[in-house]
Amino acid sequence: MHNVTHECECAERESLFLPREAKILHAHAPTSTEKHFTLQFADGSPLKFQPGQILEVGVMGYGEIPIGIASSPTRTNTFEIVVRTVGRVSTAINSKNVGDSLWVRGPLGHGFDVEALHGHDVLVVAGGIGICPTRSLIQYIADQRDDFGRFVLFYGARDPLQLLFPEDRGVWRATHGIEYHETVDRADISWTGNVGVITTLFRNTHLSEETRVIICGPPVMFEFVIRELDQAGIKRENIYVDLERRMKCGVGKCGHCQINDKYCCIDGPVFTYAEIQELEEAI
Repeated sequence: MHNVTHECECAERESLFLPREAKILHAHAPTSTEKHFTLQFADGSPLKFQPGQILEVGVMGYGEIPIGIASSPTRTNTFEIVVRTVGRVSTAINSKNVGDSLWVRGPLGHGFDVEALHGHDVLVVAGGIGICPTRSLIQYIADQRDDFGRFVLFYGARDPLQLLFPEDRGVWRATHGIEYHETVDRADISWTGNVGVITTLFRNTHLSEETRVIICGPPVMFEFVIRELDQAGIKRENIYVDLERRMKCGVGKCGHCQINDKYCCIDGPVFTYAEIQELEEAI
């Protein structure tokens, strides 16, 4: 039995180094810089993962980059990612279309501890492209709604054209049991909603001190959101931050994402704020 267990563990570790072919089933560009893919492994097998885990996604001959999974494990045997065009690899990925293949390693890292969220009120604060990895948890909570208390969602972007997932946002607005609030830093003539940074959404929302909070977004956002949560009396061990910073190998070998004694790719990317608040380079 011991040998069988050891062989299974070795096979699991080995699989983290070997990319698997994933076919693109759907692809569209919601903004000028992002592309949204729905993928399925070529062998038809499902991707088993936790909300908040990441994948290393690549194109042969170009390399790979870490991408948060943007869909919930509760939904079918496909999975979704959103890739922002910022460099050589992401440009190669976003040149692909339906019928093409991407190469995927993972899932990697530790995602959200959904068991720790059960029975509690949950607030998700997502800024910019931070909505992508948190969408996995949002869908999970929506699909398992009775397992959680009050569910509040804040989403902010620089301007209306940068807001992702328009269909989802319509569902979130209309769904009883989801308190959805959105804002933009700068409005255009079409925008009739809130204007201001994401912390302006706290003005009209009262939070219980036992609320569990998830934060994902640009580093500048964290300090000001944490300040609001401190004022609401929320303990820092109940605040979860999603840090997808500077990852490279995804398996703790290269040291690229090391923060003192923490590795984003294996200890995270999800940490409690209490774990990383003293690490100056964390955010």
